[in-house]
Amino acid sequence: MATNGKRKKNLVVLQLTGGNDALNTVIPFTDGNYYDNRPYVNIAQDEVLKMDDKLGLNPSMAPIKSLWDDGKVAVICGVGYPSPNRSHFRSMDVWHTAESEQVALEGWLGKAIRDLDPKAENVLTGVNFGRGLPRALYAQGVPVASVGNLETYGLFPDIEDDAARNLALEAFSQMYGGAGKDVIAKFISQTGTDALKGADTLRIAPQRYSSSVEYGDNPIAQNMKSIAQVMTANLGTRVFYTQHGSFDTHASEINSHAKLWSDVSGAVSDFMDDMKEHGTDKDTVVLLFSEFGRRIRDNGAGTDHGSGGVAFVIGGDIEGGFYGEFPSLEEGKQVQGDMAFTNDFRGTYSTILDRWMGLDPVSIIGGNYEQFDFVAK
Repeated sequence: MATNGKRKKNLVVLQLTGGNDALNTVIPFTDGNYYDNRPYVNIAQDEVLKMDDKLGLNPSMAPIKSLWDDGKVAVICGVGYPSPNRSHFRSMDVWHTAESEQVALEGWLGKAIRDLDPKAENVLTGVNFGRGLPRALYAQGVPVASVGNLETYGLFPDIEDDAARNLALEAFSQMYGGAGKDVIAKFISQTGTDALKGADTLRIAPQRYSSSVEYGDNPIAQNMKSIAQVMTANLGTRVFYTQHGSFDTHASEINSHAKLWSDVSGAVSDFMDDMKEHGTDKDTVVLLFSEFGRRIRDNGAGTDHGSGGVAFVIGGDIEGGFYGEFPSLEEGKQVQGDMAFTNDFRGTYSTILDRWMGLDPVSIIGGNYEQFDFVAK
């Protein structure tokens, strides 16, 4: 079992923001229904990176195809949830909170971080690489750092004089260190204190990092590099989050979708090479997801919001292969012109939480969901 080892397991979540076109990502290249419904926005048979005799990857995903060939990629076909919502905001919220019936207060990863570190002793147990704090990482009492640029991250990094910077930090500490605050002020105070604790700690990660891997010159590649830097610095971070997009390809999809996946595939492949170089590839999984898929029929230049998506779980200790049933494209089996979901995304979450992270998934995602075998029991 993967979680029996002494080394702690890491989870990297890469959000494909905007609604990735699952049908042009994992392509049913022998199904005439695909080409009938996609007269303009399709991938030719001879360009598909074939995974078996029916399904293949987008040609821009060659680095992930190499990982697939090595048995390190689990493809979750037909992933979704009941009564799918085509709103970016609502559907992303469902994925972030693992709650599809009502609006939830806390994110699934925020709750996972709380279970990993119930006393909040390490303000860096969870780190987001990007601006803002994704809903998935929010939970009451859970500190999470958000890093825009790891190289310049910290409090008052532009103050070069040590004495002046220490004075500024002392003032910041006093600002957030007083007593007798109300609930809102206390929350702000705790946030400031957590920032003070984590900011300078994270800044040492690039200094400790050494690698022969050369990441691409694009945002997602640099974020994955930052994740590698923090992970290999052994700061106790267990949950890493980043995102890339926009995958909202209503127009000019063929070119834009190819560029998006070229950047993501290269970044993930470089990251896995980096993990292998540092001996942590078997302790790390990368989850790639998007809030929904796209319509089966193209609109002449792109595709519109749909359902029935695809997710990937990638890692050195993953049982690669297809999981979940690929949705039928037959007209009678469509759901209002969309691919039907064939498995609940919370089954993927449950598998990762239970079998990989060693946590109780029921308390985090609010129920029992069928798990997959991409992580051995």
